[in-house]
Amino acid sequence: MRRDGSPGRECGQVLPLVALVMVVALGAALLVAHLGTVAVDRAAARSAADAAALAGAAEGEVAARWAAGANGGTLERFVWDGAQVEVTVRVGRARASARAVATKGVRPPVTAAVRGDTGGVVAIP
Repeated sequence: MRRDGSPGRECGQVLPLVALVMVVALGAALLVAHLGTVAVDRAAARSAADAAALAGAAEGEVAARWAAGANGGTLERFVWDGAQVEVTVRVGRARASARAVATKGVRPPVTAAVRGDTGGVVAIP
């Protein structure tokens, strides 16, 4: 400021600092949003893998594929090893694996629906 109290040439010196703070805040907000999306995808992948493994142990690969899709995922790998099933499911960029053991003679109480080749819905008893 000048001696007489008028702002003079010092006017606008805060503008670069405010611009820098806004750029840093925007970067932080984008980082938090990205990390949140990654966390949600990981949780969804775990849930889809668990559901697919349980469905696969009870009903086979078709049911595992449907369970993964119903939970927003894609079944990437299905391994049937006797009574044990291992699946890998992808949701977004996240991938999760799960295992389940089939109990002999136990079937789920509800029916699952899967898409057939014609695009219709077929019930699996």
